[in-house]
Amino acid sequence: MSATSFELTGQVAVVTGANGVLISAMAKELAARGAKVALLSRNAQKLEALTASIVDAGGSALAIAGDVTSEESLRRAAGEVMNTFGRVDLLVNGAGGNHPDATAMPGKKTFFELPAEAMRFVTDLNLIGTVLPCQIFGEIMKQQKSGNIINVSSMSGFKPLTRVMGYSAAKAAINNFTEWLSVYMATEVDPAIRVNAIAPGFFLTEQNRFLLTKEGSGDLTARGRTIIDHTPQGRFGEPEDLLSTLVWLASPGASFITGIVVPVDGGFQAFGGV
Repeated sequence: MSATSFELTGQVAVVTGANGVLISAMAKELAARGAKVALLSRNAQKLEALTASIVDAGGSALAIAGDVTSEESLRRAAGEVMNTFGRVDLLVNGAGGNHPDATAMPGKKTFFELPAEAMRFVTDLNLIGTVLPCQIFGEIMKQQKSGNIINVSSMSGFKPLTRVMGYSAAKAAINNFTEWLSVYMATEVDPAIRVNAIAPGFFLTEQNRFLLTKEGSGDLTARGRTIIDHTPQGRFGEPEDLLSTLVWLASPGASFITGIVVPVDGGFQAFGGV
């Protein structure tokens, strides 16, 4: 397979949740490989540093204020992307996260006390915040008769993790939706439109740091230690660990791959605990 099989130069990539630690690394990688990147976040001002870093490195980036749970907001964002770049080749659905009030913690909140508002927030952000961008930008791909969607799931979508019931359920739904949409696009829209997902294992982010490390010291909590003990490679992931999978799925080299969820987890899924 030639190097051009993994060429991204000239692609237009829309990346939601671009302010996140993992997703910002993805956006930078796409730009470094020649893609024109539209960065979406609810607060475009927070994207200024990321946008500037991409442009300073010779890339092309556009910051757009967009709420992935609002159809109206996403349609405005799509209009900006089309007015600037004229097409959409790749959608990376990176927006997501948890909420402390939707987390069952010993001595704080039991499952029976989790407020519906917090659970609804997590479901809307992760699931609806993936479905709506697929509708809005997927319709553009339908008109183009080409396109590529990469959803961001989680290992909690395969194995429900204690404490984060709502987040695990939402990510499991994203796995299911990824498979469903891949078939729909290939059979009812155009077989050139692919849909896959990446499922990161355990990476330290702003959403989970309070569960995995002790505030102030950075030492592992009991939960953090359990995770490391059940990860054969014995460490948390680094943002860079996701990039080769991203480039593979985004590139022409994966043109016959659709409907899969790829774990990037240091062996966590494979480990049986003994």
